[in-house]
Amino acid sequence: MGNKNKTVSFRVNEDTFDALRDIAEERDLSLSAVFRDYVDALVANDGRVRVVPTDDVGEDVEDAEFPPKVEVPKSFVREHERLELEAEHLREQLEEHKAYINALRDELDDAEDVEDVIHLDDLESEGEESFRLG
Repeated sequence: MGNKNKTVSFRVNEDTFDALRDIAEERDLSLSAVFRDYVDALVANDGRVRVVPTDDVGEDVEDAEFPPKVEVPKSFVREHERLELEAEHLREQLEEHKAYINALRDELDDAEDVEDVIHLDDLESEGEESFRLG
């Protein structure tokens, strides 16, 4: 079986209908063709169709593509790529430093001579008691 055509029906007020009929006559189309063209454009652009007066867009309305594309200078692209490489390098360095810190912590945990380790918090609390006046 092939694609079957479906009918879409809706109501508009009389003034809108007259305006649509005038648009269709101006373009030498039927009302159905006007709506089919609009629906085709809507579907082709994933619902991103916007009606804009010709004066606001310029002379290239028929040739304009949607969504509009912007040309980016090569220097911008190169700088972006350089920054991505630098960020990747910094992430690798961070992972190396984290691995080194974890290795040092493991080494500290495995050390048998725990008595040689002096915690700064212990020193501060002992120092406060000896200097209190009382």
